[in-house]
Amino acid sequence: MLRGKLKFVEKPSRAFPDRLGSLVAGFDEEVDEISGSENVFECGEELEIIQPNGFGSGDGDSDETINGGSDREVRPRPDKDGSAFVSVKKVIAADEKRSDLEYELSQKEINLEKLQRIASTGLPDGGSIRATAWKLLLGFLPPSHDMWEKELDENRQKYAKLKEELLLTPSDLARMKDEALSTENQKDDGPLKRHEVSHEDHPLSLGKCSFWHQYFQYTEIVEQIDRDLQRTHPDIKFFSGDSSFSKKNREAMRNILILFAKLNPAIRYVQGMNEVLAPLYYVFSRDTNEQNAANAEADSFACFVRLMSDSVDHFCQQLDNSSAGILSTLSRLAEFLKANDEELWRHLEFTTKVKPQFYAFRWITLLLTQEFEFQSILRIWDALLSNPFGVQDMLLRVCCAMLLCVKSRLLSGDFAANLKLLQHYPDINIEHLLRVAQYLSPDTTSSSLSL
Repeated sequence: MLRGKLKFVEKPSRAFPDRLGSLVAGFDEEVDEISGSENVFECGEELEIIQPNGFGSGDGDSDETINGGSDREVRPRPDKDGSAFVSVKKVIAADEKRSDLEYELSQKEINLEKLQRIASTGLPDGGSIRATAWKLLLGFLPPSHDMWEKELDENRQKYAKLKEELLLTPSDLARMKDEALSTENQKDDGPLKRHEVSHEDHPLSLGKCSFWHQYFQYTEIVEQIDRDLQRTHPDIKFFSGDSSFSKKNREAMRNILILFAKLNPAIRYVQGMNEVLAPLYYVFSRDTNEQNAANAEADSFACFVRLMSDSVDHFCQQLDNSSAGILSTLSRLAEFLKANDEELWRHLEFTTKVKPQFYAFRWITLLLTQEFEFQSILRIWDALLSNPFGVQDMLLRVCCAMLLCVKSRLLSGDFAANLKLLQHYPDINIEHLLRVAQYLSPDTTSSSLSL
């Protein structure tokens, strides 16, 4: 399905580059632990498979949230497990987390380490918190609150200029030239000058500098982008359907992907990039700050570039066999699994011969955006973006945890059964999965984490 690649370059400590780098020429930028230690999971316990809405978002939006309905939702029931009491505790904890985040984001100087710690436990849906936090975690917004308005204005103006320069058709360019020439002729008192069509302006020109040649060169890419956008989360009205709302969202994402392709001719567009863009554009568009929501396209482009800067080598087929390529990353995942559970690693590697490239290629290249339902994806991305060691580190942790959490089923399965299980990963408790991922370490022995 996927013809492209994605890679996480090993970087010392920063999760994201200081600048957009060479990915976008002419678009320069100026720019822990899991809380609740009393809930430490048992490493020897396999994750229970649950129904789709069983994940915990940590933001009080689950079925257990108090929403002003009947008071039976909050009144403790005389049951043995005390589930009503737990529900109230969750709501209180979610409210406290939201208050903590609002306080942190209102400070003149944002404490990024504290923001990372809170965000790793899940950001609340609704409002502006997740959108603002993601922009900070990606380095799009600087820690100094006073600089936000200036940075946003500059980046949004740059994006508007890029659209004006790169998304115009040759016909638009020709019309603009004609208008400019007509204006000049009106200023002259002499006879009108004849407009000559240059080689670059001719639609049949094959010259590399021809505007029309470059335009036709990207026609196939644009068609592929349009097809992929039609398939992006077809079950969510935000992305799919014939409403003006969904069409507007697809048009904005289309602009972003086309611009990225034109600004990065060595990479262009690779099928699946639409899936990586979708969470960013969705979160930024739903910002309750009207000005931020109105500029979701520009902000999504800048953050998409930053995210791709950290993993762009996976999209370069020429780098597949290099230390920066996708095959190297898949090998790292295998070594990670071996360090944490050698028994499972041997079963997959030698007994059933289910190699990481058969299932984890999509996990890694698409940042897990096709393995879970959408709200779970947003929760996982909270953890990915807030990891102080970068997206790559947390992504490999989650991928390894996904294997460990279905260990017994993998050990009892053959090649076909295991491949089907991993290519269609079951609904699981996301919070438990992320706790497992958080506590994994490349230095941890298999005996201490054997499941």
